[in-house]
Amino acid sequence: MLKRSKFETTQSQIMHRAEDLISAASNRYRITVQVANRAKRRRYEDFENNEDAIMKPVLRAIIEMSDELNQPEIIGEL
Repeated sequence: MLKRSKFETTQSQIMHRAEDLISAASNRYRITVQVANRAKRRRYEDFENNEDAIMKPVLRAIIEMSDELNQPEIIGEL
């Protein structure tokens, strides 16, 4: 029996976003470490805020980073 996800992004969309991140990166290892670090940071932020996370931190990090890649205007001026 398959378990349905509670968020709108499907597994195939996540895989496509992850592939986009890896293909846009100059170094596969570095982008993997960046995703892991962001997920780790988000995990601790969620833990400190006592929020019940619907989406796992790694999936959230992949989605956020692919959105930043596709829509650079959401990052803003640095």
